Amino acid sequence: MKKAIRRPVLTQGLLAQLRLPLAELMRTTLLDTVITAGSIRAIQMLEEQREALCGPKHSQHEGRQAYRHGHSPGSLVMGGRRVTLPRPRGRSLEGQELELPAWKQWSVEDPLEERALEQMLLGVSTRGYSRSLEPLPVPLPERGKSRSAVSRRFVQGTQKQLAELLRGDLSGLKLAVLMIDGIHFEDHVVLAALGIDEGGQKHVLGLWEGATENARACKGLLEDLVGRGLVTDQALLVVLDGAKALHRAVRDVFGRHALIQRCQEHKQRNVADQLPESMRPSVRRAMKQAYESSDMKRALRLLENLAARLEREHPGAAASLREGLAETLTVIELGLTGRLRLTLRTSNPIENLFSSVRKVSKRVKRWRGGRMMLRWCAASVLDAKSRFRRVKGHAEMPKLVAALRVRIPAIVSSDSADREHRTNAVGAKRR
Repeated sequence: MKKAIRRPVLTQGLLAQLRLPLAELMRTTLLDTVITAGSIRAIQMLEEQREALCGPKHSQHEGRQAYRHGHSPGSLVMGGRRVTLPRPRGRSLEGQELELPAWKQWSVEDPLEERALEQMLLGVSTRGYSRSLEPLPVPLPERGKSRSAVSRRFVQGTQKQLAELLRGDLSGLKLAVLMIDGIHFEDHVVLAALGIDEGGQKHVLGLWEGATENARACKGLLEDLVGRGLVTDQALLVVLDGAKALHRAVRDVFGRHALIQRCQEHKQRNVADQLPESMRPSVRRAMKQAYESSDMKRALRLLENLAARLEREHPGAAASLREGLAETLTVIELGLTGRLRLTLRTSNPIENLFSSVRKVSKRVKRWRGGRMMLRWCAASVLDAKSRFRRVKGHAEMPKLVAALRVRIPAIVSSDSADREHRTNAVGAKRR
């Protein structure tokens, strides 16, 4: 007497869902219907593959290479959670477990990591994750929704994203612009590098964590970029907020092959901080007038005159204005106009990137070291990267590239000539 094979209870429940009257079925959520149908199809596909390997149920045909071996508990990811399903099993005639192709494919990746990343970046907490999911039909057991499970998957996902970002090959990029800035978390700072290629497309290049925005951390970031293929001997415009450590690190790594544009917004803010409230609007207007000039000499004259007027009553503001003055006018010196000039005169593109980081990370109550900060930054910037567009004024990028290629060689040649002249002068003096 043949032993009756028990039909999986879950399959019976799923089939019952499809036997509902049409009106009742339409009253269920779309997700319920889709997941129910998907679950049934998944079970059917697995059974079909087992039958192809083991033959039809109850068959004892000659020449078979395997036999059925019941079911074991299994699960698939559906709707952001792991749904329990029966896993059909089979064994070879030698007793070895058979791996069904469909099950192998579904088990390679864990879609829950991607779902956890999406939800966390949208502002859903680990506690609220389960509530963010649509309800499933009653017969479907589910797991993987606990706070610890979601947190674990978020950590795993952000670790992968951080590794992906830090391993990226930069050798094929033809950059015209490099922007560097830092975002602060408690007593740490995460430095980020944003590149703009010759076509105007933005690229997140790298991250670096340090205790402060000092020269060592800045140089560490740049050396990491160089180690991954970033070219240092081609013409480049580097936009900075004015931090001396960043300035020094850029000069150490790129030398005179980089022209520095100091952020005009930061300069206006720094000068205004040295002035009484009543004077700030007029000084800002005067600086803006200079920055809007199309003539380098005129812009310099306007700013020098402003510094001279401030010198007597507010020497701190005058000194702040004069510090790095010429570097705030690099975009004028290069002859840039229109929207591209407005884009590159400040560090706003990378500041906008940081706004995405702040929006996501503000919910973190406790930071557990620099590695955690890097993971959150990587997840945030890569999420923002998916929405990147070319910079405003990208049609003028060829003009910038051409100007850099003319200006940089002239500077380098001048420096070489000066060094040769000094060397010859020292030699003649010794003779």
